[in-house]
Amino acid sequence: MEELGAFERALLALVRLLRRAGALLRGQVVEFVGGPARARVIALFGGVLALNSAQIATVGAIAPQLEHSLHIGNTKIGLLNSVALLVGAVAVIPVGLLVDRARRVPMLAASILLWSFATLLGAFAHSYGDLLLTRVGLGAVAATAGPAIASLTGDYFPASERGRIYGYVLTGEIAGTAAGFIVSGTLASILSWRVALFVLALPGFFLARALWRTVPEPPRGGQSRLEPGVQDLEAAVAEAHRAADARARGEGSEGAQWEGEREPAAAQQRPPPRVGDVEPDPELVLTADPKAMGLAASIRYIMRVPTNVLVIISSSLGYFFLAGLQTFALVFLRGHYQASQATATLVLGLLVVGALIGTLVGGRLTDVLVHSGNLQARLWVPAISYLGAAVLLLAGLLTSKLGPAIWFYVGGSALISAANPPLDAARLDIMPSGLWGRAESTRTFLRSLGQAAAPLLFGVVADLVAGLVPAQAPIGTHTQRIVSSSVGTGLQVTFLVMLSALAAAGVFLLRARHTYPRDAATAAASFSGR
Repeated sequence: MEELGAFERALLALVRLLRRAGALLRGQVVEFVGGPARARVIALFGGVLALNSAQIATVGAIAPQLEHSLHIGNTKIGLLNSVALLVGAVAVIPVGLLVDRARRVPMLAASILLWSFATLLGAFAHSYGDLLLTRVGLGAVAATAGPAIASLTGDYFPASERGRIYGYVLTGEIAGTAAGFIVSGTLASILSWRVALFVLALPGFFLARALWRTVPEPPRGGQSRLEPGVQDLEAAVAEAHRAADARARGEGSEGAQWEGEREPAAAQQRPPPRVGDVEPDPELVLTADPKAMGLAASIRYIMRVPTNVLVIISSSLGYFFLAGLQTFALVFLRGHYQASQATATLVLGLLVVGALIGTLVGGRLTDVLVHSGNLQARLWVPAISYLGAAVLLLAGLLTSKLGPAIWFYVGGSALISAANPPLDAARLDIMPSGLWGRAESTRTFLRSLGQAAAPLLFGVVADLVAGLVPAQAPIGTHTQRIVSSSVGTGLQVTFLVMLSALAAAGVFLLRARHTYPRDAATAAASFSGR
């Protein structure tokens, strides 16, 4: 009894120690991102992005079980993701208009609930057709998350920090990918793919509630700006609303802010600001409230901004490759290297770690370079990242042993993710704040078309190549027999061909760095609206 009591005391002491360590770690993270108010916004925005990336990654993680259970091939697996992405692409344009005119936080909460119900229904699908229908509802988050979070991030955080802040927010996207690959893949292999989808649906209900109850709607035009150290989010936003109302009545104004983020009332009283020594484009400077612009007129304006067009092309190519990679990475590892489910899941976990490091470093590095006067860093850093990722992934795909190939894959994953925070910040820099929602919805629409095509196109090409490769007898246990080596070879050839899209993304960004300073100056000189 005394030995048992000593053991219990030691166990309780360990639990208390772990709790204290967890609290200390949470406190350090909160302090690192700038205080409780900032931490809450970043965590919840990251959670929204996590849902979107999780639903894409989960299909790839449970693909072997789906193929075996529903008797389908890579083409139909790819179609599951393509349908969700295509629905999101169709819905995102009208959603972007609503984002610029309506309350964004309730829209996000509603889309999360729809996503959760659709995922839950997928867990009870009786056939491939039923499962395919549930994917339609998943497009809601893809349609709402991008425009709403871009607009809200621009209002909550100053432009000088957006690369770093986007790096924090995008860690949610990485976490969602991790949950999709690791948690869903493990549950599918141990229990079933239905259990994996059921568990995946549950967090969305809690996230929607937290977002609705704890994140207030900020005033538009970049007028909230949560400064480091803010404790009370609701009080800070309420004060921002009062200050915005006072400025709108002409009771006061603030000085010019970084890259021309200032109140709309002063926009027509002072000469247009410059970004460095660059003059704005007089043909693109907005002198009226962009809220009054119709959908067609706003899209025409958005697509006239040269940097925006190049960034959209590059982003579409990058996400095209990433969507195919997320869908078929696990199947490729199991088929090409004859890896077990556990080994393939471990490799994907390492890729997630690499992506997380790349995301955090990419945003912070770019902000440091911008603060030192290198404004074009928000374009050439992601350009180099895409080109470097293509080289590393090429080396990994041509390596026959999984051990050495892992490090090429981890490096490539880190570089692909490093490109996202500076690109997200750059898109806000080159667009008047009153058009942030529509600009992001336009980009998301075009990007989602590429994403929607990728899983299906990757699957079709892989199946065609696999059909030309003699099938070998499967080896190992029952769970290992799901994926044949011919499938792995088909996916290897497919990935090698599709790497050209990743390299092209880097080339387009190298061109965009020449137009970026003038477009940023033009956005700074434009009437932003509120």
